[in-house]
Amino acid sequence: MNRFNTSIFSLLNFICLAPYFLNAQFKTDYMSTMSNRNFHGSVFFISLLISASSNAQSDYYTLDDYAKVDKIDTHIHITTHRDAFLEQAKKDNFKLLNIVVDLSKGPEFIEEQYEYGMDQKTRHPDNLEVASSFSIKGWDDSDWVDNTLSWIEKSFKEGAVGVKVWKNIGMVFRDKNGELVMVDDPKLDRIFNYITEQNKVLIGHLGEPKNCWLPLDEMSVNNDRDYFEEHPQYHMYKHPELPSYEEQVAARDRMLEKNPDLVFVGAHMGSLEWSVDELAKRLDKFPNMSIDLAARIGQVFFQTIEDREKVRDFFIKYQDRVLYATDLADNGSMDADELQKQLHDTWLLDWQFFVTDDVMTSDRVNEKFKGLKLPKEVVDKIYSKNARKWLKMFPGQ
Repeated sequence: MNRFNTSIFSLLNFICLAPYFLNAQFKTDYMSTMSNRNFHGSVFFISLLISASSNAQSDYYTLDDYAKVDKIDTHIHITTHRDAFLEQAKKDNFKLLNIVVDLSKGPEFIEEQYEYGMDQKTRHPDNLEVASSFSIKGWDDSDWVDNTLSWIEKSFKEGAVGVKVWKNIGMVFRDKNGELVMVDDPKLDRIFNYITEQNKVLIGHLGEPKNCWLPLDEMSVNNDRDYFEEHPQYHMYKHPELPSYEEQVAARDRMLEKNPDLVFVGAHMGSLEWSVDELAKRLDKFPNMSIDLAARIGQVFFQTIEDREKVRDFFIKYQDRVLYATDLADNGSMDADELQKQLHDTWLLDWQFFVTDDVMTSDRVNEKFKGLKLPKEVVDKIYSKNARKWLKMFPGQ
């Protein structure tokens, strides 16, 4: 056997026995059987293998990196003065976007939520930003648009990074003629134009997950089943007189077509959580659209069970368009320790899903699934860089 073939043979021999290579007795026995020249040749190849393996590992995060990496949860709700949420976020190395929501309770309710958010921002300026909202109440009044613009202007001057529009537009609120107000209504044009002119972002929770139009026992994820069982007023399967799922999505798309320069974050995966293929079509069509993952990670798990590689390819291809988010909340009613455990467990499970290829379980789905193990550069964008890009959060950091 010539010298080259001997070296190759030694290398292959090492690869086959690699699991045992670090065993001290094996190293002694193995080296004693080789000539000095062949050993040095093998060491060269072994060094290359170890170097390649080390470089490959450095391309990915692990569970151990969780607390070391800067992260942003871009969709949470704090409506209390206590600091329990922020305390846990700091421990887990999370910054937060606190979002105000119009629950059809009038402008006073909007202002109350906003004040909670701004209080948290004042006391934790390096860890929390605020997105405002506006009330649909008074829609039929002649000064509704002007009053709404004044409120949004005030929010922006005080540091709000954007404005949220909620699902009561399209699903709940009716004008004086009894007609549902959809998000592409011309009366909203001035508001969306103003947000665009101010270089701010519109966060849209428009419509609901597609499961909303299905009976409970046909829904794909358990958390949807639980939510709509508790909130039958939003379970569209029981309200066939209201617009269909397709009509809700179409109204949103028409609004984006009218406002091509509007920076838009589709909350809850843009209500296209059921299909990464459909999401890809919208992201291709609307270059100023991104999505957050709030309260829809279960649908990602479900699609991963069906076709993990398709889901993984989606996150890699659209790595610049996805923002990590949870929809976690604190209104002061939950025990602080229990709340903090919920926050930590939720954040850690999601991290495990994105950075490892572990076989996992979740109460949101009924089958096991495998983590996506996304490259570091993708994880960094989803967890932080995209929030800074799309929402302009923490500009001085």
